Amino acid sequence: MTTFWNWYVILLVLFNLLGITWLLWWTAKRRPGDPKPEDISHYWDGDITEFNKPMPRWWINGFYIAIAFAFGYLFWYGGFGTYQGFGHWSSRAEHDQAAALANAQLERTFAPYKGKAIDVLAQNPAAVELGRSIFANNCATCHGSSAKGATGYPNLTDDIWHWGGSPERILETVQKGREGVMPAWGKALTGMGGPDAVDYVIAYVRQLGNKGTTAPNDFAAARGRDLFENVCAACHGKDGKGNTALGAPDLTDGYWLYGDSTESLHETIANGRHGSMPAWGETLGDTRTRLVAAYVWSLSHSGAPRTAQ
Repeated sequence: MTTFWNWYVILLVLFNLLGITWLLWWTAKRRPGDPKPEDISHYWDGDITEFNKPMPRWWINGFYIAIAFAFGYLFWYGGFGTYQGFGHWSSRAEHDQAAALANAQLERTFAPYKGKAIDVLAQNPAAVELGRSIFANNCATCHGSSAKGATGYPNLTDDIWHWGGSPERILETVQKGREGVMPAWGKALTGMGGPDAVDYVIAYVRQLGNKGTTAPNDFAAARGRDLFENVCAACHGKDGKGNTALGAPDLTDGYWLYGDSTESLHETIANGRHGSMPAWGETLGDTRTRLVAAYVWSLSHSGAPRTAQ
């Protein structure tokens, strides 16, 4: 806050408080010529009368006490611009104190699970329930409350893992995040195979995923195979099985993160995709990320205990 706005706030507060004090004093003061409190001023309906009686003194004194309290409050807690107040109170300090107490309580709650492997934690119903709560508060926004994902967000309840489904890889994904980038190959493929090159690759990819139409276009798939091996195999492998080190999906399992329509596949190949998984390690800490990873791991492993949804 600049000096000008600091003094602006101070003067505005003082003007209001002192103005209220003066107005209260001025209106409560009786002046020569004022009618007596018992004098009748107005009549309504024949039997309703208005007297000129001021507010009771205890009521007026109550206003003065409230104004004095306001000055004391502002001097103690700070309310005059950047003035901190005699009590040195701040909402930030109160928040930090409350947060420290809450974190200490959480640390006691999470202490039994510190440093344990997520497949071990997944065998503990209490740990899985804690992981589910953490997931609901942080991960469900993208993956859904049931963890089944949506278009562009992976389904976490199946056995398909683009970055690997081992306990260590899942924990790494949760803690460090992932950046899945599919380059835009539209121009490059058109230069290599003509204006229908992307469609050729789609035809071949559909064959890999057993998504062929009732009347497969063998010519298109054959052309697409050559283009695939020259361009796409670098990440997805010559057999289309993908590469978990790169996050390149397996194109033979029939699972399509962005949908399997021709329009969606064309968009993916021609213009690329960029999927981002946030890194939760710094935000949640090691133990909480282990718990949420254990919950996620348990969703796709039938031997792990399940919690009520």
